[in-house]
Amino acid sequence: MIRAIALDDEPLSLDLIENFCLKTDEVELVKKFTNPNEALKYLRKFPVDLIFLDINMPNVSGIEVLKQIKQNTETIFITAHSEYAVESYNLNALDYLLKPFEYDRFLLAIKKVKSKISIENSEEKAIFIRSDYRLIKIYLSEIQHIESQADYLTIVHKNQNKTITRMTMIEILELLKTSNFIRVHRSFIVPLSEIKVIRDKKIILDSIEIPIGISYEKEINQIFLK
Repeated sequence: MIRAIALDDEPLSLDLIENFCLKTDEVELVKKFTNPNEALKYLRKFPVDLIFLDINMPNVSGIEVLKQIKQNTETIFITAHSEYAVESYNLNALDYLLKPFEYDRFLLAIKKVKSKISIENSEEKAIFIRSDYRLIKIYLSEIQHIESQADYLTIVHKNQNKTITRMTMIEILELLKTSNFIRVHRSFIVPLSEIKVIRDKKIILDSIEIPIGISYEKEINQIFLK
């Protein structure tokens, strides 16, 4: 599933993008923005795969917004002005949708994103963790959750094996910053892709319940509630 946000100063344009995303199995629109600063603030905390980005906005252009995005996020530009096409491709945007666009053209853009992400994911991402005086390679797709215990972290694998390392939560989050992980409690980090249910201030994974810390409730709601 491609996780996306949309930034456009026109609410009707955002509604159209949301409607097209709802019709498309491959993409989930997790958040809509009319304010560029709010969109950038969100991205710094919650990286996504894709941003639908309007070019011609008041005060700041979508091109300037794109230059401020530090995460590895694919971009589809949206605008009513065809003269921006060349510049958008120079900035490595995957596609350029000229308003008004139809659903078929939207689908073509999504297919480009899906193909690019599929190629990038073919080389599985991993991190190296020091444990028992060794460096251990851990594939991110193998992690079920991470738990903090005093000065140590326990990385719990999906096969229930565990890797214990002397690290802080801040240090491990720095390693994971371009990946799909979120801190949900002072003692827990989970991969977004492994969350099955959120209920009664708990996150349900396949075989475990993780508490949601009070100070993290707002951020979690921003991701899962539109």
